[in-house]
Amino acid sequence: MFALFEEAGKFLAGRVLSEAEASAQVELESGKRVKVKAANILLKFDKPAPAELLTQAQAIAPGIELELAWEFAPDEEFGFADLARDYFSADATLAQQAGALLRLYEAPHYFRRAGKGRFRKAPAEIVQQALAAIEKKQLIQQQIADWAAELGAGRCPAAVREQLFKILFRPDKNAPEYKAVVEASRATQTAPLALLQRAGAIDSPYQFHWQRFLFENFPKGTGFPALEAPEIRDELPLAPVQAYSIDDSHTTEIDDALSVQGLDTGTVVVGIHIAAPGLAVQPGSAIDQLGRARLSTVYMPGYKITMLPDEVVQAYTLSEGRACPAVSLYVTLDEATLEIKGSETRLERVPIAANLRHDQLDQIITTEWLEDPEFEHADGHPPLPIARHELAFLYRLAKHLKAQREIVRGKPETFNRPDYSFRLVGNDGQVPSGSEQVLISTRKRGEPLDLIVAEAMILANSRWGQWLAELGVPGIYRSQASLAPGVKVRMGTKALPHAGIGVKSYAWSTSPLRRYTDLVNQWQIIACARHGRAAALAAPFKPKDAELFSIISGFEAAYSAYNGYQAGMERFWTLQYLRQQGIGELEATTFKEGPGGSWLVRAEHLPLVLPVLGAQGLARGARLRVRLGEIDEIALDLSGTVIERLDSAAPPAAEAEEDEEEPAAGPIAIAVDLSEADAASPNNPQP
Repeated sequence: MFALFEEAGKFLAGRVLSEAEASAQVELESGKRVKVKAANILLKFDKPAPAELLTQAQAIAPGIELELAWEFAPDEEFGFADLARDYFSADATLAQQAGALLRLYEAPHYFRRAGKGRFRKAPAEIVQQALAAIEKKQLIQQQIADWAAELGAGRCPAAVREQLFKILFRPDKNAPEYKAVVEASRATQTAPLALLQRAGAIDSPYQFHWQRFLFENFPKGTGFPALEAPEIRDELPLAPVQAYSIDDSHTTEIDDALSVQGLDTGTVVVGIHIAAPGLAVQPGSAIDQLGRARLSTVYMPGYKITMLPDEVVQAYTLSEGRACPAVSLYVTLDEATLEIKGSETRLERVPIAANLRHDQLDQIITTEWLEDPEFEHADGHPPLPIARHELAFLYRLAKHLKAQREIVRGKPETFNRPDYSFRLVGNDGQVPSGSEQVLISTRKRGEPLDLIVAEAMILANSRWGQWLAELGVPGIYRSQASLAPGVKVRMGTKALPHAGIGVKSYAWSTSPLRRYTDLVNQWQIIACARHGRAAALAAPFKPKDAELFSIISGFEAAYSAYNGYQAGMERFWTLQYLRQQGIGELEATTFKEGPGGSWLVRAEHLPLVLPVLGAQGLARGARLRVRLGEIDEIALDLSGTVIERLDSAAPPAAEAEEDEEEPAAGPIAIAVDLSEADAASPNNPQP
């Protein structure tokens, strides 16, 4: 005897070896023996053979017209054999019965399952809805096939173009546009990005990178709602100083300024004055929510996306000619030894005498000019709004503070490479098109004005960080346990040492207009200035406040994405510079060995890192002439081949430099440099 039965949604047939009341032992054609529940056995028969019956049933099933079968079916529950006798004849064969079973089972939109081999026909309205859904699915499948064919032929359908970034970076795998790209990619054996590029989905490489960045980080756009900056209502005293800011000419968010009092008296007081939006903007306010959403200003060549609306920034920025509200740190020093005697924090209005621009003054305010009172530039210079001896003292102090930090670090800071500045000719502050002519210039790191600002900000961030800890007020800190390889900088709420900078603690507090962590820390510092020892109870954020950890998590993710995009766009414009200048060869230095004898080399006169072939057997520091290959502006990719060796022997391997290697950024994953260098850089002005 044979039996047809259901197991895990499949219909099988085999020889019955033994049978009990509740189950049976059945041997399949493969020889496998299975135990089958009696309720799962749907047919028992002596002939034909099980395999033959299933073959006949599978041939009969597609010929059963579902609509006609549904008409024949009774309204009440019925068995498959009953329907077979109604549909075929009263003497329906076993094969016809089994065929009816298979057909009914595969058509749940017509027949609902009511038990093993039992069915009930669906209501007419349900059938119509199901048929409409099936037709729609068939149309979608046809649409997918048509789109895939277009992509394979090198044409991009409009619907796929509109979903480009979602398909590539955040796909809905059930969307027909995504399925069309997958189908075309498989059919043409082409990677999705290359397929879409070949099909013309990407009109502009620059717009590809820009729109992708917006898609991932600003899906609602970069505009701001209409908001008014709240007024600072505190009665703030007027500081008896004249302060000066030092920034790049393009800087609109002027966060910091410096002042000097008491020169030639033996005791000097240096003021570090920070813009004070925290005196007006309150946690939870509409402006705070904007800052919390963006977390930082985004920088890129030719453009920036500010953290706060311009009208808010202009209300609190340290503009020259005004007495601006500020959180000021006054550091008292011995004029001869530069020993710090004490410090004090005040909330006040600070007269801003001038906004100095280092790109306009670097050629004037040089080391020689500051250190030698007799030195004068051959061609003279225009009058400066700040006294020379004040700048000279600030520069002397900056070098002293740097030397003190280097003692703590255990080794000097080394910056062997220049900073590079990018200028897009004709760009008027709007989003670049990608076709602008780009000019790249160099600027030596550690120039006097840079050093003055950097060391002052490090001093303020470390002093305020330690002060918060002493008063038991939590803040957002950056720390690094040691300079050992692999020990990374971390963010947290504890005042831990920062080995990379060489300070006991480090709390970003000096850029509240362009970095949200600094605004948070400013609220805490203001509470300390107002309440002293009782600040822990009055500060907006309390110890172990979960909000602080949430802010840290969000900031790290956003800051990494923003820095990654900045690095990618600097690489994009460097590749554009090569193309525009017709540069096919350049001089480079090896710095990291890659697989298969390849090397990563760094261009000597451009901010460019690329892999090269033909450098086998070389050591780090070898100077080479490299022939450049094809530029891929979408992948931001460029490789080269060694033409000749420019030095006879490589110099001894130098220690790794303080700043990270430039990432070879690509469109899918961009490496990120979260350098701790606090000196303001024209390409990363986020001290």
